[in-house]
Amino acid sequence: MMCPISRRGFMVSMAGAGVLAAGGPAFAETWPSRPVTIVVPFPAGASTDVVARLLAEKLRSELGQGFVVENKTGAGGNIAATGVVRATADGYTLLFSSSGPLATNKLLYKKLTFDPLADFAPIALLGDVQGIVAVHPSLPVKSFAELVAYGKANPGKLTFGSPGFGLMGHVTGELIQRKADFRMTHVPYRGSAPLSTDLLAGTVNVAIDFIPAYIPHVKSGAIRALAVTSDQRAPQLPEVPTLSEAGLPGVNATGWFAMVGPKGLPEPIVTRIAAITRAYVESADGREKLATIGVRSFSGDAAAVKTAQTQEVAKWADVVKAAAISLD
Repeated sequence: MMCPISRRGFMVSMAGAGVLAAGGPAFAETWPSRPVTIVVPFPAGASTDVVARLLAEKLRSELGQGFVVENKTGAGGNIAATGVVRATADGYTLLFSSSGPLATNKLLYKKLTFDPLADFAPIALLGDVQGIVAVHPSLPVKSFAELVAYGKANPGKLTFGSPGFGLMGHVTGELIQRKADFRMTHVPYRGSAPLSTDLLAGTVNVAIDFIPAYIPHVKSGAIRALAVTSDQRAPQLPEVPTLSEAGLPGVNATGWFAMVGPKGLPEPIVTRIAAITRAYVESADGREKLATIGVRSFSGDAAAVKTAQTQEVAKWADVVKAAAISLD
């Protein structure tokens, strides 16, 4: 039997819960009444960060409150993601990320403390970015086919860099090697900036990464692009073939961007952010700014985010297993 004090506490608790439930829509109508933090799992200047800042600017202008981007790096994005999972679901802490922390980290980390597919409230998709296979001009190859031939003729000599262990560039590199039947030594970096710097210096032979950091260097001739990793050519580098065109069909690796929040985020807030995101992506200004940094713009609602997460995990499960990529 419940003692009087416990019963009183229970009734007060239930009454409070009722007020919160009843006030949900009203609360969402007044949101945001103070600055919102958008956590980004990657360094400033990375593709995810740049896109997040463009969206933050739009949200700020539409909603009249500050949207502050906070870069919280480490553990392949898991530190940032864990912080958002544990945050109060009130709309004041959000996560803007590419597909790693929102999907494929589920395959890579043995001790992941959250489930990307179950522990977030999906909000909106905001385009994707294509990948690139690029080399230093000193490497005696001018096509992807020549890279494969060189790798087979010089076992153990080629190195390929990615922006991080287990990230898109890494798993795409593993898939490429598996399909083309040659090997390169993987060199993980902490983001695209140091990787592109080392590629420019010739410290690493090959980079497999998101395309934005490499566009100006390809155009200047400082590095050589052999292929893009998507099923369509990149508008910014129309002369660069897809991997399928270069002789390696069956590879379509891109990185999408999505906004999510802690599980239980009020639906009116989800709907409001998604509507602003969609309007921005569909506007001429939004499309132009995203295209300038190498992002293919498209929008999707919460259901589209969930579908993208599920498909991403299914797409890479066999590759991660075959490459024995595993992290604590």
